[in-house]
Amino acid sequence: MGVLIIMHRPFIRTALAVALANSFNAFAAPAAGDEAAVVVTATRQPQRANELISDVTLIDREEIARAGQATAAEFLATQPGVQITENGSAGAASSVMLRGANAGHTLVLIDGVRQGSVTLGTASWSRLPLSQIDRIEILRGPASSLYGSDAIGGVVQIFTRRGEGAPAFNAEAGAGSYGTTSASGALSGASGGLHYSLAASQFRTAGFNSIENPRNFSFNPDADGFANQSLTTAVSYEMAPGQEIGFNAFSSGGRNKYDSSPKSADYQNKIDVQSYAGTLRNRIADGWLSTLRVGHSSDDSANYANAATTSVFRTDQDEWSWQHDLRLPIGRVLVAVEGLDQKVSGTTAYTVKQRTDRSWLVGWNERLGRQRFQANLRRDDYSQFGVKNTGSLGWGYQFDEHWRTSASYGKAFKAPTFNDLYFPLNYGYVGNPNLKPESSQSRELALHYERPGHHGSVTWYLNRVADLISWSGVTSPVNIGTARLEGMTVAHAGRIGDFDDSVSIDYLDAKDLATGKRLGRRARNTANAGIGRTLGPLQWRSEFQAVGRRFDDDADTKPLGGFTLFNLQASYAMARDWSLFARVNNVFGRKYEWVADYATPGTNLFVGLRYASR
Repeated sequence: MGVLIIMHRPFIRTALAVALANSFNAFAAPAAGDEAAVVVTATRQPQRANELISDVTLIDREEIARAGQATAAEFLATQPGVQITENGSAGAASSVMLRGANAGHTLVLIDGVRQGSVTLGTASWSRLPLSQIDRIEILRGPASSLYGSDAIGGVVQIFTRRGEGAPAFNAEAGAGSYGTTSASGALSGASGGLHYSLAASQFRTAGFNSIENPRNFSFNPDADGFANQSLTTAVSYEMAPGQEIGFNAFSSGGRNKYDSSPKSADYQNKIDVQSYAGTLRNRIADGWLSTLRVGHSSDDSANYANAATTSVFRTDQDEWSWQHDLRLPIGRVLVAVEGLDQKVSGTTAYTVKQRTDRSWLVGWNERLGRQRFQANLRRDDYSQFGVKNTGSLGWGYQFDEHWRTSASYGKAFKAPTFNDLYFPLNYGYVGNPNLKPESSQSRELALHYERPGHHGSVTWYLNRVADLISWSGVTSPVNIGTARLEGMTVAHAGRIGDFDDSVSIDYLDAKDLATGKRLGRRARNTANAGIGRTLGPLQWRSEFQAVGRRFDDDADTKPLGGFTLFNLQASYAMARDWSLFARVNNVFGRKYEWVADYATPGTNLFVGLRYASR
């Protein structure tokens, strides 16, 4: 497979600088007991992170806890290859974009179950509190050959807590700027073959004025507050070695104020999201694991003006999958069949209110000497537009114990949303039932350096997305031309002496090939860095985030300025199980925008008390 790498000179200089910095880091002392983590999203089978061909980031509970009161979208924006938008104060609409793809090209899973609205085509990120998340896996790049529709940019899989070991109780409470308060608690453990966990959280803030431009027709100089409550639970029982049954559930709901027109009204949005699943795992024989999962998720939204209901949208998704993991003489094989039923209800009279997808997939992974291979093939049959086939191929090579490389190619697609297809005539806008799915072809090359305490990487990708669905300038959506998404990520995480460090620099060239314009709300350059240290009972960390200049629209007529943010976080262990923690975001009070006219937080402080039984 031949590829051509095209980069801008300023970015080449930056990438080389980071690469040189990483070469100096390689001489730092290795961390004791450093082991590769295990991830599942990249192959749908447990696999060590240092054996993957795909570009994956694993975020553990400790890193999530350091984020303080940040939203899930704000937290993900500090990860390589991720850009976001947020429409004002806490609880407002937000989106997560992977490698320059659209927000709807990010598939979101909670414990393996799809989450999101099939009318909007995106997840309700503001209702996914970090306090309920145990770990996050970010798979960048096309993944429809594993997961079906939506995974053009990649997959964000959220895992809630699973009980392990002796019973443990964790709790924390805190308060901060903008009248913010939060509290959470979790109980988890295992006894015999029983694993259990239960976690709950509450968040409330008075917020700030979402729209700061007085010339905006929706401007209303009031604080837009937000309140949210959430609950997760998981229980599983191992009836015999290799035979386990389990159930997990996630529920989160809240209400936020927002600005609209006429500005004299009090506008509120209530969104409740839920997901639950039952799982049966059976070790049928040595080298043969069967996993049967049945799940459901919902996204229930209601809008109010002066306490009167103006609209209701509800999405329900029922899904099942039966997956078989087989160890053969050459490689591991995955064979699965799946079903997905989606339906919408509420006050909007869609002409079609439900659809189905029936699919099968096969996958193969193997290591032969220094080489690694991964291949996947999937067939989705939608009730609306018929069959869509996707596949991917990946190859990796281990030069020595430190250096490895990989190359991959993959296809992906996104089914049109119910709004795209069937939105009823309203203010001159109407859906188009003749739309085709969006589709993509992506190529990727990567080079990794690994040793205990260090992981550095350089990753190049080129993704072409065809038949983009656009509402821009028309009263009914149409499939337009092709977007070209090319970029490079340089990243490092590890230790420099007594300090923990992480750094990533992203270059992205995302454009519409028909017009030559840059796609809206995507910065060409972004960077994130952090450094911290533990000194006895004191742990501290500083963080830096830089986002380059963007445009608010695809016509490149409304510029958004670049910005830099600086954050500080610290915790102090007062006793064996107790600690104080504090976080200051936007230390220098930088003014910035994710979306034109919409405000973002100024300098804000959050402090709290944490209990974690050991």
